[in-house]
Amino acid sequence: MRKKDVPTVAQSSTETDWVSRFADEVIAESDRRAPGKPVVVASGLSPSGPIHLGNLREVMTPHLVADEIRRRGREVRHLISWDDYDRYRKVPAGVDGVDESWAEYIGRPLTSVPAPEGSPHANWAEHFKAAMAGALAELGVEYDGISQTAQYTAGAYREQVLHAMKHRGDIDAVLAQYRTKKAPPKKSQKPLDEAELEAAEGSGAAGEDDGTGSAGYFPYKPYCGGCDKDLTTVTAYDDATTELTYTCSACGFSETVRLSEFNRGKLVWKVDWPMRWAYEGVIFEPSGVDHSSPGSSFQVGGEIVGIFGAERPIGPMYAFVGISGMAKMSSSKGGVPTPADALKIMEAPLLRWLYARRRPNQSFKIAFDQEIQRLYDEWDKLAAKVADGSALPADAAAHSRAVRTAAGELPVTPRPLPYRTLASVADITAGHDEQTIRILSELDPANPLSSLDEVRPRLDRAENWITSQVPADARTVVRAEPDAELLSSLDEEGRESLRRLLDGLDSHWSLDGLTTLVYGVPKVMAGLEPDAKPTPELKVAQRTFFALLYRLLVTRETGPRLPTLLLAVGADRVRRLLGA
Repeated sequence: MRKKDVPTVAQSSTETDWVSRFADEVIAESDRRAPGKPVVVASGLSPSGPIHLGNLREVMTPHLVADEIRRRGREVRHLISWDDYDRYRKVPAGVDGVDESWAEYIGRPLTSVPAPEGSPHANWAEHFKAAMAGALAELGVEYDGISQTAQYTAGAYREQVLHAMKHRGDIDAVLAQYRTKKAPPKKSQKPLDEAELEAAEGSGAAGEDDGTGSAGYFPYKPYCGGCDKDLTTVTAYDDATTELTYTCSACGFSETVRLSEFNRGKLVWKVDWPMRWAYEGVIFEPSGVDHSSPGSSFQVGGEIVGIFGAERPIGPMYAFVGISGMAKMSSSKGGVPTPADALKIMEAPLLRWLYARRRPNQSFKIAFDQEIQRLYDEWDKLAAKVADGSALPADAAAHSRAVRTAAGELPVTPRPLPYRTLASVADITAGHDEQTIRILSELDPANPLSSLDEVRPRLDRAENWITSQVPADARTVVRAEPDAELLSSLDEEGRESLRRLLDGLDSHWSLDGLTTLVYGVPKVMAGLEPDAKPTPELKVAQRTFFALLYRLLVTRETGPRLPTLLLAVGADRVRRLLGA
């Protein structure tokens, strides 16, 4: 699809479509602040470790708004600042190729820390940036990346740094308003978890990035010329000459430099962020809930940005993103799923939809467990409603934002068979292509598959989910031989139910046909018609019959949906295992 042919979603949205509402506000604000210039939205990501699915909301929120603005024909820039000149704070848990020896690099810029062992990338920051950049490309996120290492070391912010040092008294006065303030206790029905406590503790103005020292307040911190760490203290600064003296507590190094020529350092975080808002002309940038407390970077920055002659961006507070069965994500804990992990088990449009359909202040979970099957069912039902025109406007808008951007359509599976069916087939066949296409072709004999490419990439995602997320002891293993003992112990009713199933196999050999057959056998056994409505008693009889079939086919009393399982096992093998 050509860019000019992409419709605006705003035309079909309602008041519940948060993206269109923000796009309206951002365009109006941009026209007020910077008429005639491109609209600027921003995100910030720190490649201090794996960039997880919670961090993705920092990107997807402005991306969706920027994309809506592009659909309306406006020029827009989505900046992603890679905060790769931040200090390396601690060794993250659960990162392959990293051990406690990396602790010796704490205090260095992230771009001066070696990448994990075995990585092809030049340094720590580039290693984690690369994984996120790959995921963003797959998700269709268009952005301008900015390396803060490159900006600071090239002297791009020299004028802003000197301005901040000149006005350090004004900055200190802003921070002083918050140093004794504490965030009011949150009213909650449950105690804060560990990650929430970390966020709460790290949100005050009097943190390590405050800039306060025994010699006074200085909003700039050099990286040491001796050990390259930021364990430095500015001891003197001359506004006229810009001579700055610092000492390092790590190695004892000390030097005097001319700040107008010095590029090995950066503004402290609470000054750095608003400085960049002014420098880039940012109109819209969201912030996490940890920035909502008094003294947080976003709140303090809203006052400090005026010192740089600008205004704070507009933007929502966004809520946390969780994972089914896991606590709220904290990248310091290790093992938290990343966008790349999610894209191994779900298609990009589905992942985009999860962020598009919820307002930023609504938390939600991303399913890595069995819930992913229900999620895909919901997604497919929405697609059907969009196709027939019955979807609600806001739902249709979220779907449109998921499947396409202003640049065009995202790749889709040509024949999107149910994810749960593909997962069941992948579970049974263990990725054997010939077996897989045989089974999938028999789902609808009147319209068989000609190639597995018709069901990709969804099939690949389902296979990855089975192999990476389903425990080995929960995988389906079809019996090699009949369970002679169980078959011989059946009463007449049990044998008759199996006979009726076997007699109907050939005439019902499709997904729909076998569904009718397996649900119908208990009905006929009860003297009812195959299409009779189930009663509570009949449901009990069906569950008993299903449990028997599972035990005879896969040794357990549960498993993949029986119609899919029967197709996967094959008619001849089903007959043998059921005692025919």
